[in-house]
Parts: sequence; structure tokens; C-alpha cells
Amino acid sequence: MSTSFPTARLTLGQMRRSTGRLAAAGVAILISTAFVTVTLLAGSVIQGTTHDMVAAEYARADVVVSLDDMTDASFSADDVAAVADVDGVETVQPVTSWSGDLRNGGRGGYQTFAPVPADPRLSPLELTDGAWPAADDEVALTPEVADRLEVGLGDTVTLGRTLYPEGWADSEAMDPAEELGDPEDVTETLTVTGLLADPYGAFSIYGGAAAVPAATLDAWNAEEPWPNPVRELVVTLGTPLDGAAVPAAVDDAIRTATADAPADVSVQTVEEVATEQTAAQTGGQDLVFLVFVLTFAAIALLIAAMVITNTFQVLVAQRTRTLALLRCIGAGTGQLYRSVLLEAAILGAVASAVGIVTGAVLAQVALLVAPAFDLGVPIPSAITLTWQSVVLPLAVGTLVTVLAALAPARSATRVAPLAALRPADAPTLRARAGRARLVISILCLVGGFGLLGVGVALGTAGSPQFGLVAAVGGGALAFFGVVLSAVLWLPRVAAGLGSLVARSGPASRLAVANTLRNPRRTAATSTALLIGVTLVTMMSTGAASARISADSLLDESFPYDVSVSTSAPEYIDDMRAAVADTEGVGATALVTQAPVTLEGVEDTGVVAADPGDLADVVNVPEEAALLTEGSILLTEEAADSLSLGAGDTASVVGPEGEVDLTVVITGSEALNRTVTTGDLARVVDLETPGNAWTDIWAQISGAEAAAVLTDVQDAAAQVDGDAFVMGPAAQAAQFRQVVDVILGIVVGLLAVAVVIALIGVTNTLSLSVIERTRESATLRAIGLSKEQLRGMLAVEGMLIAGVGAVLGVVLGLVFGWAGAATALSIMGDVRYAVPWTDIVAVLVVALVAGLLASVLPARAASRTSPVAALGVE
Repeated sequence: MSTSFPTARLTLGQMRRSTGRLAAAGVAILISTAFVTVTLLAGSVIQGTTHDMVAAEYARADVVVSLDDMTDASFSADDVAAVADVDGVETVQPVTSWSGDLRNGGRGGYQTFAPVPADPRLSPLELTDGAWPAADDEVALTPEVADRLEVGLGDTVTLGRTLYPEGWADSEAMDPAEELGDPEDVTETLTVTGLLADPYGAFSIYGGAAAVPAATLDAWNAEEPWPNPVRELVVTLGTPLDGAAVPAAVDDAIRTATADAPADVSVQTVEEVATEQTAAQTGGQDLVFLVFVLTFAAIALLIAAMVITNTFQVLVAQRTRTLALLRCIGAGTGQLYRSVLLEAAILGAVASAVGIVTGAVLAQVALLVAPAFDLGVPIPSAITLTWQSVVLPLAVGTLVTVLAALAPARSATRVAPLAALRPADAPTLRARAGRARLVISILCLVGGFGLLGVGVALGTAGSPQFGLVAAVGGGALAFFGVVLSAVLWLPRVAAGLGSLVARSGPASRLAVANTLRNPRRTAATSTALLIGVTLVTMMSTGAASARISADSLLDESFPYDVSVSTSAPEYIDDMRAAVADTEGVGATALVTQAPVTLEGVEDTGVVAADPGDLADVVNVPEEAALLTEGSILLTEEAADSLSLGAGDTASVVGPEGEVDLTVVITGSEALNRTVTTGDLARVVDLETPGNAWTDIWAQISGAEAAAVLTDVQDAAAQVDGDAFVMGPAAQAAQFRQVVDVILGIVVGLLAVAVVIALIGVTNTLSLSVIERTRESATLRAIGLSKEQLRGMLAVEGMLIAGVGAVLGVVLGLVFGWAGAATALSIMGDVRYAVPWTDIVAVLVVALVAGLLASVLPARAASRTSPVAALGVE
């Protein structure tokens, strides 16, 4: 092989003699490809976890059959049976629930019940102890409910239900009891047979759940005057879909079987339903996957490519004289060119392969240790390798390394052998090349930032997909312009800042002079850290902005923390007092709802509350503060549907009269059609039962939402009248926990980015110090002490690293805010953050890295005698 392929022999020989130097570039490539691998593997974990939480109620079903309209239409038992008879369908179960008064002595209250699944794959609840209930007098409980009732396996609880006379719902009498007789309250004893887990928090908003046999639940629901409609069916197939689409034959058969359903039927996979629900919660896009995975992976690839390029360029540039010597002994320019490229390909492939294995191991370790941090959501126990997570990092690492070697290889072959043998520092730019570089970099900067602005505009205009493409492309082009032009301005900036320390002694003055004497070396060293710091700051800024933007979105989606409904309006004041006295509850408000005619639209539900009380309990107090006597809060969409605008007059008509209210536009969907209690009382008699219903909204103050929800349920149970308690704050806390998990993954990736930055600056600074061994020896020979030599290199290293870090922070903030504006605008108003802690940490790490990277090699140089060092080649 060595005879037939002299280029390969030359390459392998060069690599054997340059193992130490290649190791530096190999480490950068390894870490960069590991970074990309971890990012791609984390993406699948993020996507799977988020979708599982959003679609928790569908568990592991294959198909969801649902009614499309928003009325009270319901699937019938015949519809369920018809779907069960479809070929390929294994199990069908209606998605339904029921609420009853579940107690153990004085503890408990209204509780949500779920059916025992016909197939374990059809329920978000998992049996952890005991057995599923099989009889009418058996029940299984989630830990929250069991703890609240203070019961365990084998204990008994009581269930209070109300049996209404037949025809109650159809009665037109003001008081159906006068015509049909009083409802009958019954109490049943249930034995706890099992304990359940709710890993994805499907019932967290209700403070847990109880499970009874499906037939029992259906019977209880059928006895209600207004039974809960069955709007969805979950289906398992004989052949699981495993991510595939619903087979056309099954789709058609289910639609045919439900042809008599009271509304149009939709047949979707659970993945499709989860995607729709995630999109609905994030303004129309799959935020988690789109923003935190694709964008982050693209940026990771881009920055990793820059680190690899910079490191390999320094490596090849330092071997220019060796390559020229080979020219002298007969090697052709083509052989040298191919040798460098082959060396780059081998190095890139080997280092990338090791990086992929390293990334996969790191990802697996992260999954194994994650449960110890109580993330609150179940995550996979093992990584799932995809072809993308293997092929993409390998291809990128190899290709980028080869591309990085093109320019140095070409320049080495163009140098005359005798000229290359002359002692010289690293090559400097000629004026013509400098002018060309300046023009190209300006075009890149102007075009890049312009494209970045277009991306932000597209994102805020509602086209985040195109906006992200434009923003990532523009950011990459602008950053390339910054890196390309760095050799022209960065040394001068470093020297300008260095003037602040130049008066401290000759070593400092020499350090400042060195930053200008070889601009290539200064720019290469500082750019290595500039790249890493820009990445870290950009992602920290984006993550912090995403966190506070997500908090804002959750506050709008869940405007209050706890709501309490009671079936006995006469006890509403007692109920409010009990809730207000609960530890962890900060403020309460009475919120009344009633149907009115709004601008000619009959049976429009409006919400009424005291403005002061409402502002105290909602999570968007600034929106509630817009409510005043004589006004009505409407969202922009609701106002447009009524042909109204801000300041217009809206007519509200009720049984007691009519009132004209001034329209105030609100950004909170939950406060849509809100008026004051006084204005509602002018058109509706609020004292007459049945005209309106009043709930209690409460705010949780400085306590865990789930714990307070349990305490509120206990307090409400002590008041006469049935109470139904819901805790949106508990569900909001779960979504916040998902965001925290995602950002935790991002922080982990940022730790890798910091390592990449440190490798880059250490490589370039160390190689720079080695390159200047003869120069350092000359300074020693004319009287510079060892301490002064080390001080000079330390100041130079810290100065160059500090400039790169500061510029990286500025660029990172700009790119991070631009990315947030582009990607997060689909959530609503974007909140911009400055991660001060991260910025300070990055600056400190950069200075320490510059110090260590220069001082350690300088120590070795200072130990070499000047005479010996002057002989070094």
C-alpha cells in the first residue's frame, strides 16, 4: 500500500510524527460532535416527554376517535359497540369522568372518578399496589387522594351521590322538586383495593383521581340529570401503529361505524392529537420540538464547525515549514495538497466516531441519573439511537475538518520551498488580501444582520418557520463576517483595552505590543473563545427569555390558581371564608357567571367580579385592573366578532333590563367578557337561584400548588353544601416543570459548549506560546526574567481572552434576543432577559482559561535556558 499510495504513506507518517499536535484538533472535533450527538438525542427525549404530558389522558392508545363540533353531542353506546366491531380494533374505551363526594369521616370532598381501563394502555393511571377495582363497591386511589383521606389498601371510604327523579332535566318548572319530588341523597361504602400513579399528571388539576369499574361509572353518570358527554374514544389496534398513520382501511371502517354519530367524526393517532394540543397551547406551533431542538441543533452544528475550523487552521499553519521541506525533497504540490486533506479526513472521521460514542454515553448517563433529581415527569431509561444522531455528527465532523484544511493546504503548496525555509513568525496579511477581507466581511455583516432582522419580522408576524430559517441563516452570515474581519480590528481593540494595564510594567507593555505585532495570531486566539462565549451567552439568553415568556403564557392560560364551586349558593360566604383561612391561600374573590344577550347574541356567558378582588387573585393583575364600573373586557378576537373596538359601546341585555358598557380590550383570553358585579346585577337578578352561579377564585401565595389544593379540598369539605375544587395552578406547575426540564437539558448542553470554548482557547494559546519559543528565548537573553516572561504571557492571554469574552457576550445577547423574538413570538408577548449570573460566570471562566492556557506553557518555556531555546526549530 505504501508503494502504490505514496500520499497515504506520507500522510500516515506525518500523523505519527504529529500525534501531540493532532490530539488538540482531535479533542475539539470529538467534543463538538459529542455536543451535536447529545443535542439530537436530547431532542427526541424532549419531544417524547412533552407530547406524553400533553396527551396524558390518551395514555398509550393507538387511535383517538373524536367528535369535531363543540356542542354537548355525545357518542352513544351503539357507537362504541360499532367501533369495537371494526376489523383490526382490539379495545375501545370512552374518555369519560364523573365527580362525587368521596370522604373518610370529616376528610375529603368532591373528587373526580375515572374508569378502570379495559386495557392498561388506555389509561394514564398506573396500578402501583393492590388490584384494580372489579365490583361496584371497590375503588382505587392516587396517592394524593389516599393521603388526603388518610386511607390505605383494605380501608373503606364513603361516597355521597344524589339521585334525581326521572325527568328532572326536561322539567320546565321553576322548581322541579314541586313537580317530581325531592332528589334523594345516598351514601355508599367503597373498599380501597388499589393505589395508582399518575406519572404525567393527567388528573393533577383535580388533585388526583379515584378509579371504579367502567360499568359503575357509566351507571352513575347515567343517573345524573345532565350526564357528562362522551366526546372521545380511545382505541387500541391488534397491530400497534408505532408512530405510523392510521391505516386507510381502519379509518374508513371507523367512520362508517360512527356514521350515525351526532357530529362529524375525526380519526387520528395519539401523536397527531398530541401535536394539535401542543400547537394549541403554543400559539399554533410545536414550540418545544421546533424551537428548543431544531434551532438549537442547527446552531450547535454551526458553532461546532467554527471551532473545528479554527483549531485545524492553526494546526496546519504551524506545519507550513514541514510541508515546504517535503517540497524540497521532491514532493509535488498535488501530493502535499492531497496529503493534508487525507489527514484531515482521517482525523475528522476518527475523532467524530469517538465523539458520537462519547455523546451517546453522556446522554445515557444523564438519563440514568435524572430520576435522582425528581424532575416530576417520567423520562426514558435508555437513549434511542436514530440514523440522524449517528450519520449527521459523523458527516459534519469529517466534512468540516476537510473543509477547514482546504485553505491552509492550498497556501502551503503555493509557498516556494526556499522561501518557506526562512525563519518567520506566522504569516501576516498583505494589503490586498486585507482589503478583500474587509469588503467581504462588511458585505457579510450587512447582509447577515439584515437577514436576521427579516427573520425577526417574519417571526413576530406569525411565520416562525420561515423566520427561524432567515434568522439562523442571517445570524450565521453575520457571525461569519465578525470572525472573518476579526484579524482587522480585534488586535487593535485588545491593544486599546491593554493600554489600561500597560503602565504596570515592561511585561505588560510587551504583552500589549504582542497583540498588534501578529494580528493573525491574536485574532485566531481570541476568536476561539469568541465563538464559545457567543454560543453560551446566546443560549443562556434564549433560555432565560423562554422561561419568563413561558411563565407569562402560563399566567394567561391559567389566570387563577384555585377555583371552588358549590351546589349550595346560600353557603358561598362560608365557603369563601374557609378557603381564605387555608394556609397558603393569599386572596380570594367571588366570580359570578350568567347568560345574557351581548350585542344581539343570545345566551352569551359573561363573568362578573369586584375589580379590586379580581386583580388580587388573577395572575395577570394588570389586565384585571383594566376593569371598571361601566366597562366590559373583550379580547381583540371577541370584539372583532361583534364588530366592536376599544372605546365602543356594547349593549348587554338581561331579564332585568339593559345596560351599555364601554369596550376595553384585554390580552387575557380568560378575562374575556368580564364585567363588574354591579353592572351584571343591573340586568340579572343575582339573588334568585338558577339565574347565575358563583365560584370562588383563590390565589396561592408562596406554597406548593398541589399541597395547597389538597388543603383547600379538605377545608371545603367541612362546609355545608357540596364543593368541587379545581387547581389550575397544579397543572400550570407541571407545565413549568416541563419547561424547567427542557431548560435543564439546555444548561447541560451549555456545559459542553463551555468545554468546547475552553478547548479552543487552550489549543490556540498553547500553540501560540510554543510557536514563540525562540522569541521568548531572545527576550530572556536580553534580560527579561522568568517572572516577567510568565507575567507577559499571562497578561497577553487574559487580555486576548477577555476581549473575546466581552465581544462574545455582546454578540450572544443580540443573537439570543433575536432568536427569542423570532421563535417565541408564537407564545404571545416575548419577554427579554439578561442572564447576569451566566454572563459573570462566562467572563470569569474566560479570564481563568486565558491565564491557564498561557501560563502553563510559559512555565515550560521559562525553564528552558535561552541558549537551548534559541536552537529550537
